[in-house]
Amino acid sequence: MTWRLTLYTRKECGLCEEMKAAVHSVARDIPLEIEEVDVDQSADLKEQYGAKVPVLLINGRKAFKYRVTVRELKKKLS
Repeated sequence: MTWRLTLYTRKECGLCEEMKAAVHSVARDIPLEIEEVDVDQSADLKEQYGAKVPVLLINGRKAFKYRVTVRELKKKLS
């Protein structure tokens, strides 16, 4: 099974970079489809998320906000 992850981020966001690193680390061991979405590229997303990023969705459902560790993500996907 391939998991579909959507990561809502923005540029120059330290927490976003941390979450991206965790997601890409997990992707080395588990098949993932990863979509990164910059919320600042859409007025609707910017309004919806504001400064409340990063947010990680797994198969369309919100799974993590602000922080996730490799261990937590692997557990969620198992």
